[in-house]
Amino acid sequence: MKTTFSLLFYLKKPRNYTAGPVPVYMRITIEGRRSETAISRECEPSQWNSAAGRMKGTKETVKTFNNYLDTLRTQIDEVHGSMVKGEEEITAEGLRNRFLGKEERPKTLIEVFEEHNKRFEKLVGKETTKGTLGRYRISLSHIQRFLKWRYNLTNIGLRKIDYQFITDYDFWLRTERKCANNSAVKYIRNFKKIILLSIDNGWIDKNPFVKYKGKVKRIPRTCLEENDLSAIATKQFSSVSLQQIRDIFLFSCYTGLAYIDIKQLRRTDIIDRFDGEKWIMTNRQKTDVPTRVPLLPAAIEIMQKYERHPKCSNSGLVFPAPSNQTVNDYLKEIAELCGIQTELTFHIARHTFATTVTLANDVPIESVSVMLGHANCLVLL
Repeated sequence: MKTTFSLLFYLKKPRNYTAGPVPVYMRITIEGRRSETAISRECEPSQWNSAAGRMKGTKETVKTFNNYLDTLRTQIDEVHGSMVKGEEEITAEGLRNRFLGKEERPKTLIEVFEEHNKRFEKLVGKETTKGTLGRYRISLSHIQRFLKWRYNLTNIGLRKIDYQFITDYDFWLRTERKCANNSAVKYIRNFKKIILLSIDNGWIDKNPFVKYKGKVKRIPRTCLEENDLSAIATKQFSSVSLQQIRDIFLFSCYTGLAYIDIKQLRRTDIIDRFDGEKWIMTNRQKTDVPTRVPLLPAAIEIMQKYERHPKCSNSGLVFPAPSNQTVNDYLKEIAELCGIQTELTFHIARHTFATTVTLANDVPIESVSVMLGHANCLVLL
């Protein structure tokens, strides 16, 4: 980075000065901004040449004094040249600190990202979830792979990150990683959080994201029709695992609970109301927003099938739910066996609840939003 740079030696008289030697100071000026420091030398004002910034005279002591000033100038020039060569952001304060050996080691992107993830991990179960932590870990991995691909580096200084870096990373996500638009934008947003954190801590001064305009595209949500639900509900499966996955999926269709909320659902979360109806009374893990869902007879019937299941009776859980990946793998097989053309994933159950099971039966959107546990009742899924 090219900057205007100048160095000046001058005398700085203390307050209430009357007579005697005066401390000599060194002033660095870059882009009109100054930083100064004493150089541990003194000079009588009458012996000082203000225009030259040097001591007057030809005596050996004067020559030694001025040689010291020349040495300081050479050292400052070398530090400045090193910072220019390293394409570092150069300020008067930064140059002075580098010269004095007081400057902290510049922060690096991977260092800050890893520290963020370590702190974030300690908040899992308190203010955040394992799923969110997992996305930040994947984001860090993507950044590391991008650095190797684009720069053949394992790390990079925060101050070297600019708009070009962001657009190159965006391009890499969409091409090399083959991320869809929304996935790419979400990974960029995770990266942006690290940059904003660095700005807040004073590790960098400029926000390279000012001109970046990544936008999430609204995607039409897929849901199952009543005939699809019926086909899944009435299908006879020879595999016990397929039966369990089908039941858990249908329970989500009838309640709108997300996978993680069903996996963690306990019998104590099922409340008998004064009107004799059973309700699910819990909080969504993702948003920590209350979910209040009346249980349909079909949902109650499914739930009762697992009351004596060993994994449920011993743990107090409602369902013996396997991993989300396992559930989605089985759902593909269920869709094929039931002749359903829609690519079946667990999240489709929430959309089915919000449309086929509720809105299609004239349930008010505000009531559906409360049952789904939305943070914003105006946003549906």
